[in-house]
Amino acid sequence: MTIITTRSSIKPTLQATTLSAAVLAALSMTGCQTLTDAGESSTTAVNSTPATLYYNGDIITMEGNAPEQVEALVEQGGKIAYVGSLQAASDKYKHAAKINLNKQTLLPSFIDPHSHFGMVSNTMGQVNLNPPPIGDTSSISDMMQTLKDYKAENDIADGEWIFGYGYDETQLKEGRHPTKSDIDKVMPNNPVYLQHTSGHMGVANSAGLKAMKVTAKTKNPDGGIIDRVKGSKEPNGLVQETAMYPFVRNMLTVLTPKQAEFFDQTQDYYAAYGITTAQDGSTTRDAIKFFQSQADAGKLKIDLVSLAGVSDLEENLADKDFKWKTYQNGFKVQGTKIVADGSPQGKTAYFSQPYLTKVPGCEKDCKGLPSITQDELNKMFVLGYANDNQLFIHNNGDGATDMILTAHKYASEKTGQALDKDRRTVPVHAQFARQDQLDDFKKYKMLPSFFTNHTYFWGDVHVKNLGKDRAYRSSPLATADKMGLRYTNHSDDTVTPIDPMFGIWSAVNRVSRSGQVIGPDERATPYQALKAITSNAAFEYFEEDSKGTLTAGKRADLVILDKNPLTVAPMAIKGINVMKTIKDGKVIFDSTNVSALDAAK
Repeated sequence: MTIITTRSSIKPTLQATTLSAAVLAALSMTGCQTLTDAGESSTTAVNSTPATLYYNGDIITMEGNAPEQVEALVEQGGKIAYVGSLQAASDKYKHAAKINLNKQTLLPSFIDPHSHFGMVSNTMGQVNLNPPPIGDTSSISDMMQTLKDYKAENDIADGEWIFGYGYDETQLKEGRHPTKSDIDKVMPNNPVYLQHTSGHMGVANSAGLKAMKVTAKTKNPDGGIIDRVKGSKEPNGLVQETAMYPFVRNMLTVLTPKQAEFFDQTQDYYAAYGITTAQDGSTTRDAIKFFQSQADAGKLKIDLVSLAGVSDLEENLADKDFKWKTYQNGFKVQGTKIVADGSPQGKTAYFSQPYLTKVPGCEKDCKGLPSITQDELNKMFVLGYANDNQLFIHNNGDGATDMILTAHKYASEKTGQALDKDRRTVPVHAQFARQDQLDDFKKYKMLPSFFTNHTYFWGDVHVKNLGKDRAYRSSPLATADKMGLRYTNHSDDTVTPIDPMFGIWSAVNRVSRSGQVIGPDERATPYQALKAITSNAAFEYFEEDSKGTLTAGKRADLVILDKNPLTVAPMAIKGINVMKTIKDGKVIFDSTNVSALDAAK
C-alpha cells in the first residue's frame, strides 16, 4: 500500500498499482495554495535571476515517510526556489521558462551510496567478462575466446598486461574458476589478471603470477588465500582477499595513465542513470590528488565523494592540507573505508556459522575470512573516532558485523564518547545482519548500506551456500524501515551495474535469476527503495540540508523519469527510463541526445 500525500488538507490512501491517470491528476491539482519558496523578499527579487518552472507531471518531493506529490517546482540560480501549487508558482514567477513534464515524473536526482567510480573508469580499459544480462560470458571457453579477440582487436603486444573484469564462476557452464592453465593456452606471452565479479578475488596466468613473484614458496598472507594445484603447493592462479591486493595495486598502476581519458566518460555513465552524486569507494592518496586536480580544472559535471583507504589514515590525518567532509569544486573526501571481510558468493564473507557447500582452500568449519584481526579493527575505530572521521566498513557476513560492533564499543569507551554519538558509521553491505545486529545499528545510530541487487544476481547461490533462512534475510531493507532505522541501498559497481531503477526493482521484488522470491517478507515498497537513494543517501553524507528531497533552498539536483516508480507494476520498475538528469539546475544528460546516451551506457 502506498500513501500519496499532497500539500493540502486531503491525505488519501491509495493503492499504488491501481491508480488511474485521472486520479493522479486530481490529486496533483489539490496541491497547497500556500507558497513554499526559498525566502525571496519580493517579486522583483524573485525575477532578478532566470527561473525554470516544471509542471504537469508527477512531482514527488521525497519528504517524510509517505509519498508527497505537488503540482509545480521552480528552479532558480541552481537552487530549488519553490515547491507547491502551479497557480502560486505561475503568479510568483511570471517570467519563468516553463517545462511541461507531459505526465512524466520529477524526483530529486539519485545519490550513489556506494560504488567504485575509479574502478568503473578503469574497466573501460579492460575486457568485459560478465555473464548475461550484463555481458556474454557463459563458459570458460567463452572467456578465453574473448581474451584472444581483445588482444587482436586492440593490437596488444606480447609482454603487455591484459586485465579483465566481471567473471562469475557461479554462472559459468563449468561451475568453477578458470585456472592459470586455462589462460596460458590462449595467452602464453602476456601477463593476465582477471578480476572476479565480487572484487574480492581474481585469477592470474603463469606470466602474471611470475610478474608478481607468486610461487609455490609464497605463503598465504594474513586474511588471504593463494589457491593451489590439488596435491601440491603450486599456485593454480586463483588469489583471494589480501592475496589479490598486489595484483590489484599493479592493475591500478598500469591503468592510471588512462584515468583522464576515461574521466568524462565515467561521469556521463553515472549521469545517464540519473545520478548527480557518485562515490569512489576506496581511494588512494594518488587517486585523491587526481580527482581533486580534475575538480580544480572545472571538469566535474557531478559531485564526487571519495572514501580514503584505511592504510593511509594516519598519513591523511597528519596532512594539514587534507580536507575532510568539505567539497572543493565538486569533490570531497567524506571519510575512510575499511574492509572487514570478503564476498558471500565467493565464499570469503565471514559468518558466525559455516557455509553449507565446499569452500576453496578450506577443509572444515568454513566460515569465510575476516580481512583483519579484531585488534586491528579496534585500533582503526579508535583512530577514526578520536579524529571525528566517518568510517565506512565493508562487511557481508554476520561474523564481520559482530567485529564492527565490538570495535564500535571498544573505540567509544577508549575515546570517552557516547555509544550513540551521531557519527553515521556506515556498515557497507551488511547483507546478512541478524536482528540483534540491526537493533544495535539503530541504538548506535549506524547507517547500514544494503545491497539488494544480490537477491537477483546471487540469490539462488546464497540459498545453496547459506540456506534459506540466512539467504531470505539478506539486505533486510523492509525490516530496517519498520524499525525506523535509516538505511541506503547501493550497486557496488563494478560488482553490479550502477542502474538505480534496477536497484529499486531488486528491493521491491527480490526476484532471483531463476525467478524465485528471495525473502518475500523483506520486499520493500517503491517509496522505501527510493528513500535509500535520495533522502537517506543525502543523510549518509551529512548533506540532508542541501540534497535528497525537493525542498525550497536545496540544490536543484533533479531527475526526470518517463514513468512513476510508485505507480507502475512492481516488475516493470526496471524498465523505467531516465529522460533527463539535472545538476544545479543544468541538464547534464538528455536521453533525446542519442549519441550521448550510447556513449554513456
